[in-house]
Amino acid sequence: MNLPNYITIGRIVFVPLLVVVLMTPEAGKWFGISSYALGIVIFLIAALSDILDGQLARRRKQVSTLGKFLDPIADKLLISAALIVLVEKHLAPSWAVCVIIGREFIITGLRSVAASEGVIIQAQGMGKLKMWAQCVAIVALLVAAANGIVPVSNFGLDYPALFWQVTEVQTAFSNLSTFNLTSNDWKVFGYLVGRGALWLSVILALWSMWGYFAYFLRERKRNEPINEIDEAQ
Repeated sequence: MNLPNYITIGRIVFVPLLVVVLMTPEAGKWFGISSYALGIVIFLIAALSDILDGQLARRRKQVSTLGKFLDPIADKLLISAALIVLVEKHLAPSWAVCVIIGREFIITGLRSVAASEGVIIQAQGMGKLKMWAQCVAIVALLVAAANGIVPVSNFGLDYPALFWQVTEVQTAFSNLSTFNLTSNDWKVFGYLVGRGALWLSVILALWSMWGYFAYFLRERKRNEPINEIDEAQ
C-alpha cells in the first residue's frame, strides 16, 4: 500500500457515495445545494483522482501490481455507476449504456484469455479517450438535469416535441452570443454536449474494442510456434 493506491481506493469509496447523492433528493440538503450539483462535485473529484494517482505513482516510482489491478476497476465502477444512474433518471438511453458497459465486460474477458496465452494487452489511447468522453457526457447531462431538463426517452427520442428542440436551441445560441446565459440555456447546452459526448463514447467503445481484438489476434499469431516441415514432404 502506498499513497497512489490509497487515492485509487478512495475513488472506489466515492462510487456508492455518488449513487446515494444522485438517487436521494434529500442528500443535497446536507450542503445546501441540489443533489445534482453535489453529484457533479463528487464525480469530478473522483475522475480527477484518476490522473493524480497515476502521476504520483510514476513520479514517486511507486507503480505496483496492486495499483495496476485497482486502477481500471475503480474507473469502470465509477463510470458504470454514473451511467446507470443516468438511465434510472431517464437522462440517457439504456441501449447506449448497455453497449458501453458490455464492452468493458468483453475487454476484461479478452484480457484474461490473452494473459492465459502469454499476451499482455496494455491500455490504448483510444480507450483513454473513450473514458474522458464518458466523463464529459456524465457531467454535461448532470448539468442539464440540475437546470431542470425534461427526461429523455430510452428509444432515442431526445424530446417529445420538435418545437422545443428548435426554439430552445435557437434561444440558447442567441443568448450565448451576448454572454447572457440563463439556467435554461445551461440546460440546453448541457444536454447537447452530453448527448453528443455519449454518442462519441459509444463509437469509441466499439472502435477501441475492435482495436483490442485486432491487437490480440495479431500478437497471438506472432507467438504461434512455427510448425516443423515434414522432411518426407
